[in-house]
Amino acid sequence: MSGAAAAVLAWALLAGALLPPPPVRPQPLPHGHREVHEKEAQFNTTYSDWVHANLLNIYAFNHSVRRNRTEGVRVSVNVLSDQKDQPVLFVVRQKEAVVSFQVPLILRGLYQRKYAYQEVSRTLCQPQTKAEVETQHFYVDVSTLSLNTSYQLRVTRVENFVLRTNERFSFNATAAQPQYFKYEFPEDVDSVIVKVTSAMAFPCSVISIQDILCPVYDLDNNVAFIGMYQTMTKKAAITVQKKDFPSHSFYVVVVVKTEDEVCGGALPYYPLSKNSSPDEPVDQHNRQKMLEVMVSPAITSEAYVRSVLFCLGIFLSFYILTLLIACWESCRQHKRKGLLAAMDSPSLDTGHSRSIPDSFLNHGPYDSYGYGSFGECHTLSPVPQPCPWAVPSLCLSFVLVLAGNGSSSSTEGITDSLGSAEVSYSYVGQEQFKRRTPSGPARPLSIPMGERSLENVASRPRLDSLSSVEEDDYDTLADIDYDKNVIRTKQYLCVADLARKDKRVLRKKYQIYFWNIATIAVFYALPVIQLVITYQTVVNVTGNQDICYYNFLCAHPLGNLSAFNNILSNLGYVLLGLLFLLIILQREINYNRALLRNDAHALECGIPKHFGLFYAMGTALMMEGLLSACYHVCPNYTNFQFDTSFMYMIAGLCMLKLYQKRHPDINASAYSAYACLALVIFFSVVGVVFGKGNTAFWIVFSVIHIVATLLLSTQLYYMGRWKLDSGILRRILHVLYTDCVRQCSGPMYVDRMVLLVMGNIINWSLAAYGLIVRPNDFASYLLAIGICNLLLYFAFYIIMKLRSGERIKLIPLLCIISTSVVWGFALFFFFQGLSTWQKTPAESREHNRDCILLDFFDDHDIWHFLSSIAMFGSFLVLLTLDDDLDCVQRDKIYVF
Repeated sequence: MSGAAAAVLAWALLAGALLPPPPVRPQPLPHGHREVHEKEAQFNTTYSDWVHANLLNIYAFNHSVRRNRTEGVRVSVNVLSDQKDQPVLFVVRQKEAVVSFQVPLILRGLYQRKYAYQEVSRTLCQPQTKAEVETQHFYVDVSTLSLNTSYQLRVTRVENFVLRTNERFSFNATAAQPQYFKYEFPEDVDSVIVKVTSAMAFPCSVISIQDILCPVYDLDNNVAFIGMYQTMTKKAAITVQKKDFPSHSFYVVVVVKTEDEVCGGALPYYPLSKNSSPDEPVDQHNRQKMLEVMVSPAITSEAYVRSVLFCLGIFLSFYILTLLIACWESCRQHKRKGLLAAMDSPSLDTGHSRSIPDSFLNHGPYDSYGYGSFGECHTLSPVPQPCPWAVPSLCLSFVLVLAGNGSSSSTEGITDSLGSAEVSYSYVGQEQFKRRTPSGPARPLSIPMGERSLENVASRPRLDSLSSVEEDDYDTLADIDYDKNVIRTKQYLCVADLARKDKRVLRKKYQIYFWNIATIAVFYALPVIQLVITYQTVVNVTGNQDICYYNFLCAHPLGNLSAFNNILSNLGYVLLGLLFLLIILQREINYNRALLRNDAHALECGIPKHFGLFYAMGTALMMEGLLSACYHVCPNYTNFQFDTSFMYMIAGLCMLKLYQKRHPDINASAYSAYACLALVIFFSVVGVVFGKGNTAFWIVFSVIHIVATLLLSTQLYYMGRWKLDSGILRRILHVLYTDCVRQCSGPMYVDRMVLLVMGNIINWSLAAYGLIVRPNDFASYLLAIGICNLLLYFAFYIIMKLRSGERIKLIPLLCIISTSVVWGFALFFFFQGLSTWQKTPAESREHNRDCILLDFFDDHDIWHFLSSIAMFGSFLVLLTLDDDLDCVQRDKIYVF
């Protein structure tokens, strides 16, 4: 052997003598004999060892625990042998707790899928100590039933185990290596908000808030056992109150889930081969997530008081403003009365009463009558020129008189201008019925309609003396049906043609709207309130914050309510709805006083005043606030209908009120109207539950939508004078043949045709959009249909009003402009989308944002504020839009 080779051999022998020997693989002892190896162990040291069925390894650790300082201890193990059927059991024995887990760690996912993890880390629960400094011991026992298994064990201290206020802390976590930290409330803080963020959406994780108890539930299969928890992709936030934790401290537990399906992710591919069993665990390798946690103080009790006062101040200011306007209007009317009284007094020089021009009184000749507003109209306006469609009505009356045996015309305009005595007359071949005839000499029937006088109107007795005010007493006679066909199929109509029924009959008809909606509100609201209270109780008891879709970054609890700010912001609907009811009550009182005085303007002028629909609208606005508050107690897809049901009703009632203004006799009854609205709500519920991605449902709904649009268009075009029977197709073909084939003639009612064509285009487009796109939020889609139709009809009404030579007074004009501006801002905040139940709770929290007003209200709360004001303004527009017609006779007012 050469000298160089001998030197290399010597160095090799020396190096082998200095290195520690490799772990000796112990030989199994005979059955029934068990060997125990106990050793003192140190922190931050990795122990590589073997274990088998007859060997138990015990590692003894000790560390100092201080009363005013908490340190976390973390145990990390890695089993090197791949023996899934015979795992290694690790048991950590502490002073007040025992933690045990096996490696490979088996966690189950959806459909009982198994996932195996070879590397496991667990943080030990820290027992409390009353001594200033105390040395505590804990032991880690390692055992198995396999022949021989190698593993690595390491115990370390956790840095930054106690979270600090307003300080961010970053860390990693996996499904088998969860993390949790401790937070202690400062003395001056009553509640905090725990915010956890991550740059990566997946893997899905769970954030849990648990009391300082042992053991800590920090695995995917037990994290939901106690405390509050929510799933997370990129954002999570939980508000924690000191009163809920006796020790004034809590654990923030972060667990990575084995699968992402609960967070909206896809299920992993589950490998199946001929050699593997379906129960074979799957190794997910490195399923790790980087997270950041920060605990910051929540708002104080002073912020709650300030926000409540702010909310009350906004809406009570509308009451004060209304009162000031009423006082100003009252003073102005008293001043005008004084001037009129002075002008009516005889002059000392001439002995004749003075006269005063209208311009001096600061009102025009068409100034509105005050039974619809705060003031009163004291002068009769000059009678405008007769409308061109009054002549056919007069001619028709003259023909009927010549052909029949009566001395009165068939039109309400002629008969109402006559006296008050009752005589019998009839049409040819019809039964007699009571009609009012002049108490004095009758005027010739050839007098133009425009020259009618109101001087005898005030002297007529009202129909209150009738023993019955049932609509059937007037509306079911054959001659009246004939009269309907004659009047309502004229090419040009005045309001007088469609305001012929007894006022008390119509008043009771429209009062049913209010009583029905009041009854619906009671029966609808009570179970809703009970249900949402149950929802909130379930959230509080189970701690599952995935049940409700809050904006968790701006959810301020109060008592048992999780998001009091979202409930408080709905107060505007209730207060402004009540204010609207008070305004309607004041208007009705003024109108009834005018009727008691037999005021000519109240009897014969302006749009007929019926307040039942207005009362129903105000009640619906209040109920919208109540049910929206109930929905925001625990917002989710199952109770979203609570928030939208009365929105459908408000849209429908507004359209009915617009139609009623010029068509009081033929407006829909409360029963049919609410039946249609109930059908809409039924489709809303069905669409929310079954409509998502269901092609058959969207086909059926689109067909029903189009057919309903056509039927309603026909009803409106022919003023209800058509029949849906077996001969409908024959009549349609006949009309098409006569008007399109035989001769090309335009529609008889051009204005109505324009509105209905536009309405059909919009509704058919919406039906096509729904069928093609199939939006997930069916309830909002259905509400959009109602709002589009309402806006279309309202725009048509405004255009036709101006086209008819009418004008919009200052107050409704200001209401239209200001309401449009408020609606614009309201919709801006609505479309911010702070949460959505169309996605999973974890994905919904990605849209959460901080408060933007008083550190208490978020964007959706501002939507509540602005939309309640905008709805109130929209109601005022409907209320005051036709005030310019209060001194215009009804046979001079267009119907469109």
